[in-house]
Amino acid sequence: MSNATVPAKTPGTPDAPKAPSTLSAARLPRWAPWAIAVGSIAAGCAIGLGAGLTSRVQWGLLAALLFVVVSYALAAKVEGRRQAKDRLATSVVWVAFILAVVPLASLVYETIARGIKVLDPYFLSHSMGFVTSYQEGGGIYHAILGTLEQVGIATVISVPIGILTAIYLVEYGRGKLAKAVTFFVDVMTGIPSIVAGLFILSFWILILGFGFSGFAGSMALAILMIPVVVRSTEEMLKLVPNELREASLALGIPKWRTILKVVLPTSIGGITTGVMLAVARIAGETAPVLLLVFGNPLINGNPFEGPQASLPLYIYQQYASSGGSQAAYDRAWAAALVLIAFIMILNLAARGVARWKAPKAGR
Repeated sequence: MSNATVPAKTPGTPDAPKAPSTLSAARLPRWAPWAIAVGSIAAGCAIGLGAGLTSRVQWGLLAALLFVVVSYALAAKVEGRRQAKDRLATSVVWVAFILAVVPLASLVYETIARGIKVLDPYFLSHSMGFVTSYQEGGGIYHAILGTLEQVGIATVISVPIGILTAIYLVEYGRGKLAKAVTFFVDVMTGIPSIVAGLFILSFWILILGFGFSGFAGSMALAILMIPVVVRSTEEMLKLVPNELREASLALGIPKWRTILKVVLPTSIGGITTGVMLAVARIAGETAPVLLLVFGNPLINGNPFEGPQASLPLYIYQQYASSGGSQAAYDRAWAAALVLIAFIMILNLAARGVARWKAPKAGR
């Protein structure tokens, strides 16, 4: 053990300079991103005006680019390169988010502003019978009725098939058959809607000789809905802990009853959400309906006989046959607003079911 002693500090001598701490680095103030954003917007508008750019979209892209560049440059100068890279990633994420939200918000605003003109109880409770595209009046009752019937039949067809297929893949599927089913589900997920419409058109109408009807359109919509239901249900079933299955089987309960009484009730919230999202996905399809349902300006409550209307087809027909008529344009925008509201209600219902069926803390 060393006996060396530390020399005592002489009174009055200045302290040795301390090395700067690396733990407390300089940082930009919290309002800096907002100030940079405002300055970037002003600079983007100024550059756009000076360069003669007439599109506000170009001004916005310039402002976004300036925001990312200036944020990185200031952060690199004040906070260092490591923190600057973090701010660069954050800036890019915010810019991408805004670029995605702005068109959506613009679309919703434009639809509400144009569709609210003729959207009233009369428009919702009358059809286009004896009303030409050039005349004012008419409504979308026949289209709403057709959409509800066609989507409802497609749901009745696709939900049992999709859920049973998902149960097979998760609970029983082994070997080549399960791989083949998974492969075809993946292929069906990516097929265009027009292909499903052409398939039903060639098989149901041209080969079997049945006529245009809402049921024909429902079959095409069911083809588009089945893979979505299968995938969403499959993922929900995989989230069920295996311990629940093993505990049920250990009590001597058959596997089919375990699936029916344990697995499905545990995942019913996620399955219901997936089904509602699949319904919202097919509610706006136009191509299969255009080929198979054929459209009808009158009210047809029988989806198994005769042409029928639907909201997406109504919107297309009003816009295509308007010939510059403002009344037809207004009806098309109002129908689009109703369709958006219908899909939004389905999505909100799906979120509500998911929260209602979600496991509560402490249970």
